[in-house]
Amino acid sequence: MQFVHPKHILITGGSSGIGEALALEYAAPGVHLFLTGRNAERLKSVAQRCESNGAEVTTKAIDVADRFAMADWLKKLDVETPLDLIVANAGISMGTSTEDDGEEKIRDIFAVNLAGVLNTVHPIIDRMKERRRGQVALVASIAAFRGLPGSPAYSASKAAVKSYGEGLRPRLARYNVGVSVILPGFVRSRITDQNRFAMPFFMEADKAARVIRKGLARNKARIAFPWPMHFTMWFLAALPASWADRILSKSPEKE
Repeated sequence: MQFVHPKHILITGGSSGIGEALALEYAAPGVHLFLTGRNAERLKSVAQRCESNGAEVTTKAIDVADRFAMADWLKKLDVETPLDLIVANAGISMGTSTEDDGEEKIRDIFAVNLAGVLNTVHPIIDRMKERRRGQVALVASIAAFRGLPGSPAYSASKAAVKSYGEGLRPRLARYNVGVSVILPGFVRSRITDQNRFAMPFFMEADKAARVIRKGLARNKARIAFPWPMHFTMWFLAALPASWADRILSKSPEKE
């Protein structure tokens, strides 16, 4: 039952996209949401909407790539309000990176998408193990199944998150701590708003949040959606590399 009704929930990247939609999905009386993001104004707006649904909300404008700031804040937070669920959702692509130069953008993607996940979960994992209770959700991407020529850094960062979460799951299961890897396709967000190409099986963020919440309640190992996109990427990954290269050679570039 611990996975069905979490009461104290941390969501990084909670100011837009999937993070915002998840915050609104979980917002209810008796729930305390902790939302992070880089933009304080957007966080405030999301918090107000969640509070109107009856939730208590604490916001923190913080960069998940800042390891020591995250650790300091999260450890203090968990002492006062032990977390039931951590959703490491903050992520960027080339279109949402803040740097100007190509290589710096690529490094920024890894700093947020991969190191940011580690900075979010590791300050709390040992405490969850001691409590023998808790759940960790790592937001990767359908792009994690196969490196895409249009976004190699994004694909690689999400592939690392996927593999890490899948390896972490059995290690923490012995402590009654759940781990799920979330693998969305194209979902409305600040990232997809930057795309200027067709996005098959595009999904609204509120629908994605419902799918994710249902999967987390069941403690699913992988929460991949929509299924046609999941199957397509799984199939591409299973093909000989030369075949997949030919299929993907004309895909649009973001990086």
